[in-house]
Amino acid sequence: MARKRKSGTGTIRQRKDGRWEGRAVVGYDDKGLPKTKNVLAKTKRECQEKLAKLLEEVGGTKSEKICADMPFGEWMDFWYQTYLKPGLRPTTQLNYESTIYQHIIPQLGSIPLCQLSQKDLQQFYAYLKKEGRLVRTEQYGKGLSDRMVRMCHAKCRAALDQAVQENLIRTNPAAGCKLPPKRGREMQVLSRQELQRFLMQAKADGYFELFLLDLSTGLRRGELLALQWSDLDLETGTLYVTKQVYEVNGKMQLSVPKTKASIRKLVLPPAVVEVLREYRKAASSRWLFPSPIKEDEPIKPSSVLRRLQVILERAGCKKIRFHDLRHTFATMALENGMDIKTLSAMLGHVSAATTLDIYTHITGDMLSEAAAKIDRGLGNEVAEDSSETNPLTDFQPVMRRTRKPGTGCITELNDHLFEGRYSPTWPDGTKHSKCVYAHTREECEEKLKVLIQQLNAERKAILDRLRGIPSPEKLTKKQRQIWEYMRLCPDETNYSTIAKGAKVTRHTVAKHFEMIQKMLV
Repeated sequence: MARKRKSGTGTIRQRKDGRWEGRAVVGYDDKGLPKTKNVLAKTKRECQEKLAKLLEEVGGTKSEKICADMPFGEWMDFWYQTYLKPGLRPTTQLNYESTIYQHIIPQLGSIPLCQLSQKDLQQFYAYLKKEGRLVRTEQYGKGLSDRMVRMCHAKCRAALDQAVQENLIRTNPAAGCKLPPKRGREMQVLSRQELQRFLMQAKADGYFELFLLDLSTGLRRGELLALQWSDLDLETGTLYVTKQVYEVNGKMQLSVPKTKASIRKLVLPPAVVEVLREYRKAASSRWLFPSPIKEDEPIKPSSVLRRLQVILERAGCKKIRFHDLRHTFATMALENGMDIKTLSAMLGHVSAATTLDIYTHITGDMLSEAAAKIDRGLGNEVAEDSSETNPLTDFQPVMRRTRKPGTGCITELNDHLFEGRYSPTWPDGTKHSKCVYAHTREECEEKLKVLIQQLNAERKAILDRLRGIPSPEKLTKKQRQIWEYMRLCPDETNYSTIAKGAKVTRHTVAKHFEMIQKMLV
């Protein structure tokens, strides 16, 4: 008779091919059916060890641990890992995880699920508003924004709704919480004069084609930067939008757009096609807008956003988000007679109702203008608004200040924050970018100098290691004496003179001269 294994330790059997297979139940699905995992090994002992390791790894996620008096933090983690994470995009996962594991669990995680009250949640939201911010407190203060507090609430409420469905708690304590008022982000649109200045400055900064294409199509930032030359037919002027790019932990990721409606075909204006045709002649990358650091990668969304703010400031335009360029395109399209249905298709909206909801104020202005035209048609005098008809003033774009190679670059992120960046090429051919931040340009220059010295020292140490040259710390006493003298007198090549100055023999100098000379290069 085969010996029966203890409950919860899995099963082990020998397959027909001679290998041993171990199988264990690791949980249960929504219908109560068991979910299993298996391991394979050449011997029975090895299989037992692998199975024990598997059970140890999954032991913390067993369904029997899910109960009413479990800590809220454990339930939150289980809810996110089981119900949400598998269906989320990487960027959305980061958003959820930063909220759950940095804010919710540290503050509410120890409270039993069945004892979590509305009072606990209300106090938690008040704490977030007062001192919930973990980073950049100098720039933005200690408290989180109303929007962030509402996001934390939304995740708590969703997790507790699931607990109600699982019959772990009777009611959702988050249902009646008082929240900060919901303030929608005000949509900013560039005026006609601002648009002209903006494009002139973009041309001076070397980003004319990128922003012209965006203002001609209303593409989302990720869609715009994911474009390749294979997506553009210059003969017909047809642009195919089939993918998007996003940044996760500094690495570029490519995926399909989030909705089917976002996969679309656009026809570009002839003037834009001509600009892109000229731009194509000098292009060497498969990407329309390649990274200046890695040509085989698209430019990073964060880099484009920084450049947008610089161009807006130099052009004397109001500060807007990148998404507001999309609003600018839609506003111009509606004002020039494009119908809502066509605009909705160009923007990649699921339905025209979404477009109408966003641009209601534009259509309202158009109705007012139509009424004014009818009034004029009836013979009534209507005062004309000439505020936008003034010709463009003598605007001169700010030319880019070129810095000497090896001195990095400085970008003004906002009114009180500057970023210094240095991207040296490492011995393996890759570029390693590092940044410093400061409140003034002068302070940023000083910090950047220190950063450049540090990175150059690291680079030199790697080169020396590859060439077999030791670091000064690993030199012998006599070698160090020679190194210190030659560092003070780099032009001295006479062995006798160096020996006298370093207080060693001429033979010792002759033995180590070439190695130490390489160290000082």
